[in-house]
Amino acid sequence: MECELKNIVLRPGDQLKIQGKVLSDPERFQIDLGADKDNLSLHFNPRFKDDVAIVCNSKHESVWGDEERHTNNPFQPGTTVTLKVKMTGNLFEVELPNGEEIQFPKREGLDVISYVRVKGDFKLTSFKIY
Repeated sequence: MECELKNIVLRPGDQLKIQGKVLSDPERFQIDLGADKDNLSLHFNPRFKDDVAIVCNSKHESVWGDEERHTNNPFQPGTTVTLKVKMTGNLFEVELPNGEEIQFPKREGLDVISYVRVKGDFKLTSFKIY
């Protein structure tokens, strides 16, 4: 499943709230924030099979940066979850369903996020910026 949202406005201090259901036999899903699919400030990618982890990365002009891996993946197959992403001046704060937080630096220096994509084994049910 894939959902692309273009021409949105997410500024420092704003928070993005995503709700949806992790499919029953997931391999992975991703939430991408940036200017377009080739310029991502945040690529958030929970994985469920061989390398159970959450991978965060960025992409600039189609070139990936260095991955950051978090071995605690609280997402469970078949569950409905809420994920919150807050953009501060120099980083992203991602609040996971278990209340833990992952921080990822804003590497690309975008002041405004105008592109959001949710893709993979996740059914998006709600999306809100506040």
